[in-house]
Parts: sequence; C-alpha cells; structure tokens
Amino acid sequence: MNNLPEDHMINHPWLIGGFAIAVVIMLLLDLGVFNKKTHTISNKEALNWTLVWIALSMVFSGVVYWVLDKPHGITDNFSKYQAAYWIEKALSVDNLFVFILVFKFFRIPKDYQHKVLFWGILGALFFRAIFIFAGVELIKHTYITLPFLGIDPETGGPRQLNIILFVFGIFLIFAGIKSAKSDDNEEGEGDLSKNFGVRLVHKFFKVSNTFDGDKFFTVQNGIKMVTPMFVALAVIEITDLVFAVDSIPAIFAIAPDDPFILYTSNIFAILGLRSMYFLLANSMDLFSKLHYGLAIILTFIGVKMIIMPYYHFPSTVSLMIIGGVLTLSIIWSLLSRQKE
Repeated sequence: MNNLPEDHMINHPWLIGGFAIAVVIMLLLDLGVFNKKTHTISNKEALNWTLVWIALSMVFSGVVYWVLDKPHGITDNFSKYQAAYWIEKALSVDNLFVFILVFKFFRIPKDYQHKVLFWGILGALFFRAIFIFAGVELIKHTYITLPFLGIDPETGGPRQLNIILFVFGIFLIFAGIKSAKSDDNEEGEGDLSKNFGVRLVHKFFKVSNTFDGDKFFTVQNGIKMVTPMFVALAVIEITDLVFAVDSIPAIFAIAPDDPFILYTSNIFAILGLRSMYFLLANSMDLFSKLHYGLAIILTFIGVKMIIMPYYHFPSTVSLMIIGGVLTLSIIWSLLSRQKE
C-alpha cells in the first residue's frame, strides 16, 4: 500500500497539470509539426521518437520521486511507476503484432499508417482513463474481512481479501499459461472480415473499397462513406480494449490504490507504441521468445494478487523481477535468432 495519505495528490495539483500539458504538447508536435505531411516513417525517425518517449517517461518518474517520495524518504511511488510502465510496455508488444496484421489485411499504405495509429492512441487515452479510475474505485469498495485470514502484522487489524484483485489474479495466471502455450508464429495472416470492429462499422456506415488519400471519410456519387482507413482504426480501437483486459488488471497489482501512478505510467507506455511499431515492424523476430517472459510476468502478478492478504511484495522487488524476466527473454530471443 502507499505510504502517503490518500489525498497526497491534492497537495500537488501542478504535477497532474504538468503531466497533462506535457502530453498535449508532445501530441501537437507529433501530428501538427513533425508529421504534418503524410510520409513513410523511417527507422531513424522511429528510433528517435521511441527514445524521446522513453526519456520523457523516465524524466516524469524522476519528478514523481522528487515530489512524492524524497520528502518522505521513500521510493515507493517511483518503483510503482517504473514497474507499471514496463509491465504495460512489455504487454503492449502483442499490440504490435496485431497492428501488422490489421495494416496488411486492409492494405493500408505505409504513408498512412501513422495517422491511423495516432488517432488509435487518442482513443486509448480516453478508454484507459475510464478503466483505471473506475477500477480503483471498484477495488476500494470490494474488500472483505474473513476471520480465518488472521491478523495483519503491519496494521494490527484483521487481514482483508479484495474480491476484484483475487479474481484478477486467477485470470492473469490463466492468461500467463495461455501465453506460454502460444506458438511463436501463431499470428498467421488472420481473417479480419468477421472482426467485431469491422461488423460494427458496416452496420452503421457505408464502406468504400477504395482510399481517398489519408482521409477517414469520403464522398462517392453523393454518398458519404468511410474508407478502409476508418475500418482499420475501428479494429485497432477494439483490439486495444481487448488487450486492456490483460494489462489493466496486471498494473492493479502494482498500485491498486493510486490511479495517478497507474494512469500516467500507462499512458506514457502507450504513447511510445506508434514509434515502436515502425521501428520493430520489420524485426519482430527479435522478440520471438518474449511471450514466455510475458507468461512468467503475468503468472507472477496473478500469484502476487492472490497472496496479497498474506504477503505484499515490495514494489522494488516487483520491478527487479519484471525487469529481469524481460531482459532474459529478449536475450534468449536474440541468441535463438543468431543460432537460426
């Protein structure tokens, strides 16, 4: 649990404002300045933007430490931010596989892919806020006291079990087992014609079979229609909601009572996805063994949630385990690729 009072963020409203301003400025620069003209994102440009977003997230974690931790002589919030950030970053790699499939299926030209991802990310900012803040409130009201759990030595009171976190823990263990069993190349080509997002768009809109530049809407023979760009965007938004079912419960294990830490770390991780996609789209084999690492992380987090009433892993320990597993899985991927 957080060592600071629940209203500690109220004393630092400028921290929330600073986060919001930084995100808005970067998004405006991204779309309005650096990507004002439609163009293919080069590896160099993608690498630069990937480093920029990671650097910004690390700088913000430093601000979190300086403002929230240092005055109290702790590192709790800094460690929670880092752990939640890297969990979301790792789990988001699965999104990159889906992006490749979506763009390939709908034949989205490389010049237009950045625009689809940009608006897809904006949608993610909105939906993640709903999931995280609603989830934290729900968790607050689902603690139950069970006599057989005994006494909590930290509080001196009876141990409490949170129903939501317990269910999330079981779900993540099953998700980890499923991830471990998944085949390296199971993504395949994929038929997205029956995807829920595709069917939803066709139900409410007339869909054009042709592109109109990088526009989402077009007019043909006096009829307003959506282009394949819009359909691809719908699929990506629906896909993000599906992936959030894994990633959001996972980060709740890190800081179930702090929506600010969860949301800011989650958003910084998501904002770097676009550049990561263009950087790694042609080298996904570098992560061929990552799903084993993700399986271990999901299972660890699930177990952590279930045993939370009896033992609470320090955030620094969680961060070390997550970082170590990710590093080893990437090294394994590189060695495997070199051997092949």
